[in-house]
Amino acid sequence: MIGRQFTHQLVVAQPRWPRIRSPSMTAVVERSDTVVAHPDDDRSRRKRRPIWSTVWVWIFLAPTIVLYGVYTVYPIFASYWFSFVEWNGFEESKTWVGLRNYREVLADPLFWNSFKVTALFTVVAVPVKVVLSLLVALLLNSPKLPLRNLFRTAFFLPVVTTTAIVGVVMQFVFDPADGPVNRLLLQLGLVDEGVSFLGHSSSALWTVVAVYVWKWFGVTLIYWLAALQTIPDDVYEAAQIDGAGPSAMVRHIIAPLLKPFTIIITLLTLEATLKVFDLMLTMTNGGPSFSTEVVEIYIYRWAFAATVPQLGFASAAAVLFGLFVCLLGLLQLVGIRAARKSGGMR
Repeated sequence: MIGRQFTHQLVVAQPRWPRIRSPSMTAVVERSDTVVAHPDDDRSRRKRRPIWSTVWVWIFLAPTIVLYGVYTVYPIFASYWFSFVEWNGFEESKTWVGLRNYREVLADPLFWNSFKVTALFTVVAVPVKVVLSLLVALLLNSPKLPLRNLFRTAFFLPVVTTTAIVGVVMQFVFDPADGPVNRLLLQLGLVDEGVSFLGHSSSALWTVVAVYVWKWFGVTLIYWLAALQTIPDDVYEAAQIDGAGPSAMVRHIIAPLLKPFTIIITLLTLEATLKVFDLMLTMTNGGPSFSTEVVEIYIYRWAFAATVPQLGFASAAAVLFGLFVCLLGLLQLVGIRAARKSGGMR
């Protein structure tokens, strides 16, 4: 009992030394003190922020918002309204006709011809563009290839050129009388006389397809190069150690890993192929004999190039084509979801 009391007295009598904080502890405490804040402080700070600091943001955004609304949002909603009326674009009065424009568009054989030309153009251009750009991307992705950056720039250079100017220039390139293509064919003895590539219905569409693939080849090439660079170098090195050749590496390594990207790149290329109006208009204007008239030129012809414009009829055709593009957009969403499920994308 006496020993326990003595021990207790020692503990009580022991001097209490002041706590010494290390610099790291002080930094942690100070850091925690600065991080913890009351929500009311943030609200009061936001209230004290001057109004003019956010006004400048809206001032700089105003031109873009106005232009986008006038030239994109308004025409979309106006097209839906015009598709239910009969209007030539000049008279002030518009006659309500309901669904008559849609019935006439669906009954017009030239509309289905333009739809067939658009589908044929897409079915041919998309696989050629996707497959060729993949093969070129496999070559340009090799670190052993000299001047590969120069080749990448050369393939992408046509993308930055104006499409309308490319179409006009290609008219001279494929000119049957004095075009460089026909001159080369004559010198090689492959033809006896100049070939009108853009003047015959059997060759005009395929000529535009070739020019389109050349013009936009660089975009799909960049997609494939970005996809190939997601494959780690360790995978290639391990395959080379195991004795895999180039064909086996493509078949067993690159193809499975690029499967999710293949879906997305194909859908992006498919959607971009529908925007061929400017190139087709400048090269063939839908001719000869409507053999290259895509849906966009069909709409343009009825809205602006006809003797008596029919904006209601053209708007109905535009709405139907827009619904078709929306279906492709839904297909793209399904493709993105399928790619994420396969584990290649996040």
